[in-house]
Amino acid sequence: MVNSRTEGPMPDPNEMREILKGADEFNAGKLFECHDTLEEVWRGTRGPARDFLQGLIHIAVGFYHLSNGNLTGGESQLDKGLKRLSEYGDSFLGMDLRTLRREIQSWLDKVRRGEKLQGTVADLPKYRFDI
Repeated sequence: MVNSRTEGPMPDPNEMREILKGADEFNAGKLFECHDTLEEVWRGTRGPARDFLQGLIHIAVGFYHLSNGNLTGGESQLDKGLKRLSEYGDSFLGMDLRTLRREIQSWLDKVRRGEKLQGTVADLPKYRFDI
């Protein structure tokens, strides 16, 4: 059965370049920049990619909040991001969502258990594409 979230218009090549730019920013720990880049694409996007981008934006904002010690805001945004991305399969637009959701859930579980969050950018989940 085809997931209804994957039917409809997809991003054009220019939009995909911007999505990949946002992913690179996220992966480099440039969370605020990632948010701005993806939000710019999101504003003009219709179809299945809109909620997908919203999920990625929520995740970037969630880690931004966590990096500033706002655990409540971080938890809320990561949860929203996971819910948005749960509507998609293991991959969308070439992004490995299965691994990403698992990694985000692990961080969310740590926040909810009250664990001390430590690490570097290298320890954060990554937006991985197979394109």
